[in-house]
Amino acid sequence: MERSPIPIALTVAGSDPSGGAGLQADLKTFHQHRVYGASVVTLLTVQSTTAVSRVEVMSAELVDQQLAAVLGDFRPDAVKTGALGNAAVIEVVARRLQGLRVVVDPVMVSKHGHALLGDEARATLVRQLLPRALLLTPNAHEAEALLGRPVRTLAQARDAARALQHLGATNVLLKGGHLEEPDAVDVLAMGASLHEFHAPRLATTHTHGTGCTLASAITAWLARGTTLEEAVTHARAFISRAIETAPLVGQGVGPVNHFAAIE
Repeated sequence: MERSPIPIALTVAGSDPSGGAGLQADLKTFHQHRVYGASVVTLLTVQSTTAVSRVEVMSAELVDQQLAAVLGDFRPDAVKTGALGNAAVIEVVARRLQGLRVVVDPVMVSKHGHALLGDEARATLVRQLLPRALLLTPNAHEAEALLGRPVRTLAQARDAARALQHLGATNVLLKGGHLEEPDAVDVLAMGASLHEFHAPRLATTHTHGTGCTLASAITAWLARGTTLEEAVTHARAFISRAIETAPLVGQGVGPVNHFAAIE
């Protein structure tokens, strides 16, 4: 395939009709970063900023057909996966994304506490998708679920990032917003090196879609040709601005600002 004159990113994720998270947040983020965005829908949710009331996972066959259509037409420069729903969908996604640069956001629970991934699917994700991941971007709760042990302190986060590499992910960005630390500290295990990003905690309820937006911003920068460390640095700056300038939308956990400036 010939390379497109514009960077292309693909999101394989669930739909959030309120527009703050999921593939809607991903596509907004791609567009803001001047990256052409394509999407494959893995599940539908009934949700707003206040609650999630229903989740309907697409059939693995339908997800497979979407992936075949997109990947048969052009090759994305980077791919981001979000909520995948079940083991059958994860198996299809892992097979189709072989050989691509993939950022895996292991979405397991919604911001409102609704479970999005069961035990069987979690095991399949570890076994089949993590080895495909150029970067895995769990928060502390997701890291705990993947490893079966507490991740609450910075020391535990460092150990967890390394352990997740041993499970198969090439690189791991463990997001520290839920850690019991004064600052928000993200830990990046990249190859044999370990990097820490410190930031003050922001007092806000407008955090809906932060994980999706951060992962898709990293994906966008990778599609634009940056190194992984540069992509993480730029994306973290973007999500900080997106939270700081969040629009007053909704009556619950509001979304971040996808119009925030990029560097």
